[in-house]
Amino acid sequence: MYFRVKEALDMLARPLYVVRGRLPWTPGYYTEKRRTICAAIESGVLRGNKELPPGYGVGIDERAVEYPWIFAQLSEKLGKVLDAGSALNHGFLLERKPLSDANLTIMTLAPEKRRYWNRSISYVFGDLRRTDFADGTFDTVISVSTVEHIGLDNTLLYTGDASKKEADAQGFLPAIREFRRLLKPGGTCLVTVPYGRPGVHGWYQVFDADLVQQLIEAFQPSDYSIDYFGYDARGWHSAAPDDLVNAVFYDFHSGEPCAGDLAAGARGVACMRLRA
Repeated sequence: MYFRVKEALDMLARPLYVVRGRLPWTPGYYTEKRRTICAAIESGVLRGNKELPPGYGVGIDERAVEYPWIFAQLSEKLGKVLDAGSALNHGFLLERKPLSDANLTIMTLAPEKRRYWNRSISYVFGDLRRTDFADGTFDTVISVSTVEHIGLDNTLLYTGDASKKEADAQGFLPAIREFRRLLKPGGTCLVTVPYGRPGVHGWYQVFDADLVQQLIEAFQPSDYSIDYFGYDARGWHSAAPDDLVNAVFYDFHSGEPCAGDLAAGARGVACMRLRA
């Protein structure tokens, strides 16, 4: 009931959000974000050779491209799926095919405030660097904007466990090797990370070409592909990695005011499809 009331209030605030200039993370933002993502998935944005429409996702964080990209990669029959990081733990995503038909396990560091037990989803809590799953358990592993937090300070947003306040910028590598171990031969791993000017910022880090290469080498894929997206005042668009070398992450939790381009998070994203 709490979440339903919260969503209803945010929906009512959407006109004020628009009038105020669509400032990220203000009342009405979540409604606009959800509508943007749902419309993109339903229209098949990013499927095949489609491009994002002009002005897409202005003022919306990187989920505006990550979620449509994920759905564009999914086959009709997914089999056993691991959501490594619980980024898919939203009703508007879980109700959509083919995800709704998958045998889905969601694993994250600590219990989420909202869980969809009624959808026959398995929830597992623990460290993605060390799981108890057997080799080759899953057909698909999906990790949306999660590995940039692994090994860093997860006490700000994700858990009150003081032992999870770490400073290991290489902590994502054992998690990537674990994803590879968990996949069946020929299985698919979909990973997204913020991309641009590299740096560790307490609870997250931004990847660059070197870190992406380290990730790929840790996974040792039979083949892979990478799609890059950039954000500016015109919204989200496909980009070349060289265009994003100076992309800077806007951290809402830093207390800094939103910039003129209305960036709500990452200004660059790397989306990787890795084949076991």
